Amino acid sequence: MRKPEQAHTRTQSRAREAAGRTTRPRTGRGHRPSRSEAAPYHHGALRDALLEAAERVLERDGLPGLTLRAVAREAGVSHAAPTHHFGDLSGLVSELAAIGFSQFNAAMAAACSGGDLSIDQRAMARAKAYVAYAQAHPGMYGLMFRTERLDYSRPSLHEAAEASFAGLAGAIAAKRHETISKDALTLDQAAAIARAWSLVHGFTMLLLDGRLEDIVHRLPEGGNAEMLLDAMLRTTVAKD
Repeated sequence: MRKPEQAHTRTQSRAREAAGRTTRPRTGRGHRPSRSEAAPYHHGALRDALLEAAERVLERDGLPGLTLRAVAREAGVSHAAPTHHFGDLSGLVSELAAIGFSQFNAAMAAACSGGDLSIDQRAMARAKAYVAYAQAHPGMYGLMFRTERLDYSRPSLHEAAEASFAGLAGAIAAKRHETISKDALTLDQAAAIARAWSLVHGFTMLLLDGRLEDIVHRLPEGGNAEMLLDAMLRTTVAKD
């Protein structure tokens, strides 16, 4: 016959073993650890993870689907996490748009970075990169230029948007062989900048909305939107 204390000790041991079995994460084939089972994000990584999740939601579900709850769900964190890091939806989309502008600026800078390109070739390469970025990231492009929720008082967005304008103004300045101030424009300078942006942005919006299909279908055999853009740019750049 077991002594009472021995039986009690064995019961406790079995209880501990059972508890270990029930709390140990499953690691069998096909099991994907939940966010609670995985190592938690540290503060900076969570902010970045939320922005990455927001971009995925944006490109997959569009602007209507981009909500704080959807982003939290995509990142696998609590619904309060986006609010903690960005305040509200305006804060989140503004920080996301800042990332978009930075990517956008980098794409255009890379396209016209070749040392052997002429000024006209640089201008055309920049314009084509503009359109290519929008085609590759239509959700982000729409966020950058279509939403009213952006808060340009946020430093990251203000700086990225200013850099985008500076790139365009710099391209026009090179074409005109003059210096263009970022703070004050002559009427002719402003007109040149607005004309260049209107051409490329207008073409991009029509392309993304499918409004150029009728024109493209009427082109000679083998014609496409890229050929149409190239012809427009060659005509415009030659005149400027």
